[in-house]
Amino acid sequence: MIGIVRFTLNGRAVNLEVDGERPLLWVLRTDLGATGAKYGCGEGHCGSCTVLVDGAAVLACQTRVRDVAGRQVLTIEGLEADGELHPLQRAFVEHGALQCGYCTPGMILKAHSLLAANPRPTQGDVRRGLEGNLCRCGAHKRIVEAVLAASRETGG
Repeated sequence: MIGIVRFTLNGRAVNLEVDGERPLLWVLRTDLGATGAKYGCGEGHCGSCTVLVDGAAVLACQTRVRDVAGRQVLTIEGLEADGELHPLQRAFVEHGALQCGYCTPGMILKAHSLLAANPRPTQGDVRRGLEGNLCRCGAHKRIVEAVLAASRETGG
């Protein structure tokens, strides 16, 4: 059913006339131009579409836009502040954890959620926390190293 859905995207108010059943991923990418969240499998198995809703990592391909009404949505586009990369973004660059970059936005946002809940994760914590996000390039070792480095930089 078409209706108005209001939420905050990367700190800015959004008011959309949209079918509330529509996947958040397509609203972000098509209607709002936030293309950092990627379409991977469309079934919630790869993590490429991960965004944060009220600080928690969710799969945008499996989340209806009506479910984010009145909530805060953060995509990779909103993670940097004042032109400065977030420590996780910097760590991914410094550790070569980017490779093709397709999984990177989802990995970074999932790691952001992980570090918010556990500022001092072990290597095992990071591996378990990111296991639902797939990297087809095989950069997992560098991704884990980047998350641990960002943890140390942010006081974890």
